[in-house]
Formats: sequence, structure tokens, C-alpha cells
Amino acid sequence: MIAFPILESWNTHSKVATIVATADKKRILCRISMEVLRERFDASEDEPMQSLIEYRADIQEAARKLIESETYEEDGSILIRSCDL
Repeated sequence: MIAFPILESWNTHSKVATIVATADKKRILCRISMEVLRERFDASEDEPMQSLIEYRADIQEAARKLIESETYEEDGSILIRSCDL
């Protein structure tokens, strides 16, 4: 089972939002860039996390599919791209 606790952060330097998933007792970082947030959800540069909150279900569903298909980055995280949404 894949769960998504309400854990999220914004990296101002890399401009990447991170949400957390748990699967098989492992914590998986799921990342989405400002570019993708802006492209897919018309995110604001001033408040990028607002789009993450507003479209959480869509972002979590994309992350779930990537986790289920084991599409991990080298560091074990998930990177959500525009084509995944």
C-alpha cells in the first residue's frame, strides 16, 4: 500500500517541491519542479506550494503510478514530469 502523509517542502534554490510517500515501510521523496507546476497547474512563482496543495490528488496519483512501476531516480526518489500528469 502506498500512503501520502502530509509532509511537503519547497527548495528555494532548486525550485522543487517535495512530497513524501510511504510504501513497504519505506519513505520515498517525490519531487516536482516549479517548471512542471507552472506548466501543468499555472503555479505562481510567489506561492508555488499553493498549486501543490490545490492539485495534491493529481500529483499523488502521478507519484503512485511511478512508484508502482518502480520508476525511481538513482537516489531512490521519484521525479514527476509533465508527461506523468
